[in-house]
Amino acid sequence: MTTQQLVDQIRSKKSFLCIGLDVDLDKIPEHLLEEEDPVFAFNKAIIDATHHLAVAYKPNTAFYEAYGIKGWQALRKTIDYLNQNHPEIFTIADAKRGDIGNTSGMYAKAFLEDLAFDSVTVAPYMGKDSVEPFLAYEDKHTILLALTSNEGAFDFQTQKVDEEELYKKVLKVSKTWKNGQNLMYVVGATKTEFLAEIRRIIPESFLLVPGVGAQGGRLEEVCRYGMNRNVGLLINSSRGIIYASQEKDFARAAAEKAEELQQQMSKLL
Repeated sequence: MTTQQLVDQIRSKKSFLCIGLDVDLDKIPEHLLEEEDPVFAFNKAIIDATHHLAVAYKPNTAFYEAYGIKGWQALRKTIDYLNQNHPEIFTIADAKRGDIGNTSGMYAKAFLEDLAFDSVTVAPYMGKDSVEPFLAYEDKHTILLALTSNEGAFDFQTQKVDEEELYKKVLKVSKTWKNGQNLMYVVGATKTEFLAEIRRIIPESFLLVPGVGAQGGRLEEVCRYGMNRNVGLLINSSRGIIYASQEKDFARAAAEKAEELQQQMSKLL
């Protein structure tokens, strides 16, 4: 999916909602545990109920890796279902990979080629040669961790190196990498006070913004400082949507929560 196709979808749906498919078997409705593949059954129901309200889905791969081969099979069935039935949806493998070049090349092949995600999240700590193998897929996007929403982000990301915060160096240097135009960036919704400065460095890039809702981030604040002429935002919500109910009405409840956010987004647009 090109950036323009993503923008067109945002304009069409009046939404820049990304739904995180972080499936915990301890939290899904009990009746689904009787299914042959409870994780995929849950995901399919959520997707069927919310695809008209969201422009992206983001499975966090840890929630699938934790269940071994069955988890990976559920992940493949989920991405295949999305690609076959909703090709307009932007898909994100939230894998947070990043390693020496040849290893990163294999990670990129796994998520962008074999599983056919549109994008993958990548940690930039090891630098250029750990990220460019992902960027080598010119028709895909690499989403770089920039300023995350967790408390520990202040341990390193905002510390100064040569009088400049580390996250700013990540933003500036990454723009020089080959195919850097295909980079997106993770910026936590709880870090809105930094968004104006981030936009001065990367005014045109898309930002994947977790942390709205359950983690305390406010949608209006994120949009005030982070939105650009092409919207430039994907607001992720996971727990607040997919676990809106643990009863048999879970998909309908998820759709209601997703619609609440979509309606807010429509007004902001």
